[in-house]
Amino acid sequence: MNHATPLAITRDYHQQTKHLFSGYARSPGYLDWDTQPDPFRTFNDKDLLILPLTGFESSTRYTDLFLPDAVPPAEPTLAALATLLRLAFGLSAWKATPGSRWSLRCNPSSGNLHPTEAYVVAGSGQALAPGVYHYRPYDHALECRAEVSLPAPGLFIGLSSVHWREVWKYGERAFRYCQHDIGHALGALRLAAGVLGWQARLLDAWGDDDIERLLGLDRDADFGEAEREAPDLLCRVGADVDGPVDIDAILAALPAARWRGRANRLSPDHRHDWPIIQTVHAATRKPRTPPLPSPARMLTRTRAAPTSEARAMDLILQRRSAQAFDGVTTIPARALFNLLEATLPDRPLFDALPWPPRVNLALFVHRVVGLASGLYLCTRYREAEPELRAALRTSFDWEPVADAPEGLGLYRLVGANARTAAQRLSCHQDIASDGAFSLGMLAEFDPVLAEGAWHYRRLFWECGLIGQALYLAAEAAGVRGTGIGCYFDDAMHELLGLSDSRYQSLYHFTVGSPVEDSRLQTLPPYGHLER
Repeated sequence: MNHATPLAITRDYHQQTKHLFSGYARSPGYLDWDTQPDPFRTFNDKDLLILPLTGFESSTRYTDLFLPDAVPPAEPTLAALATLLRLAFGLSAWKATPGSRWSLRCNPSSGNLHPTEAYVVAGSGQALAPGVYHYRPYDHALECRAEVSLPAPGLFIGLSSVHWREVWKYGERAFRYCQHDIGHALGALRLAAGVLGWQARLLDAWGDDDIERLLGLDRDADFGEAEREAPDLLCRVGADVDGPVDIDAILAALPAARWRGRANRLSPDHRHDWPIIQTVHAATRKPRTPPLPSPARMLTRTRAAPTSEARAMDLILQRRSAQAFDGVTTIPARALFNLLEATLPDRPLFDALPWPPRVNLALFVHRVVGLASGLYLCTRYREAEPELRAALRTSFDWEPVADAPEGLGLYRLVGANARTAAQRLSCHQDIASDGAFSLGMLAEFDPVLAEGAWHYRRLFWECGLIGQALYLAAEAAGVRGTGIGCYFDDAMHELLGLSDSRYQSLYHFTVGSPVEDSRLQTLPPYGHLER
């Protein structure tokens, strides 16, 4: 396998990590609590820059996020930066039972394991001294990794992954989940930027080697025996995110940097390291590429915005992943349409990506007033429909949903009770059948991977962005969502009539009315800090 091409390695990894009715992808099979990873990375910097928890109050409504120019840009103050980081990557609450306590964060994560680490790179014109910083969500603080003057104005956010945090529980499939989490984190960053009237744009030209050098992830002396971080992406954030960024000039400034800090080790031992994770990581590393043009699409001025008057900050901070649904509550068809419209490429979040959309949605509709139960398809972009018609089962009805908003592209494929199918396909989890609906994210697979093995990660990032859009839209609708990473890949493809790998289902999601666990106590996110 190591002698194969990056594309072949990536395809082999995807095939090897499919869950099947006959057996699940390889994993430890139990939770080794003695080696549970620390959910908080630190670099042991004693001179923390403590960020304010108050001082910036936003009246931005959820609806405002969908309206061009509705939110005036905030000044780049320390309070604004603190709000951005808190809403994107900070703690949202603590849950506790007698003898146990764990934190929740604004950016969702598979198994609440949080492999994603966030870095701030401050250029000129910022409230921070120029340099590279690591964000510590537990302390809501920044620790300086490097003091360096960079020839780049503005603010940049870098994201990396500690694969071990997911591997500890999920084994070989963990690389997929780390990529989901990067997509969720990118979505959380874009939403937080929108609250401030800012944008967040992924800088596509940067290669993984470039990001690794900028964030100091290549510094062996700073990591020692600590678990390494894989570079993922770099975003430009602020009121103006357009314009060229000179990668070589920025990297040329790094030899003058004064680095400090040493990473903490997250687990005392690794009893189950899966070599395939490092193999696929190496195969999917992105090289530096020519910059893509700035996305031409803008938030549409014709599509109706959602009518929620809730503050965006409140929805972001209250977002949770549902653990169970009541199996009874219905939602109106209009609410489903709003949820699906939130995932369309011309809506907020998706202008963070400079490449075209590649993911569509196969829905299992259970309890939606005004829609018959059954299997549906939502084409998120117009070009997808003819190719999907040709690829999916020929017996499907393709009946347009009459009341759906223009341009939504929602079709009923089969009218039937879809609850059992949804539950079985999502690893027999009731949460897929007890909600109002669930869905699978169907990605263009072969054509995208042909452009380069690193595009494999991007497909999961787009799925994570879709999940983040659904999470917040569900909160605005008074219900709740949750991502489902455990599903039977090829059984889903068989249901849809897919006979090859042109399309692959990469993520499942479900929405409904949550059942709260009364045994759990909810504590404030930063009650442990004394400011």
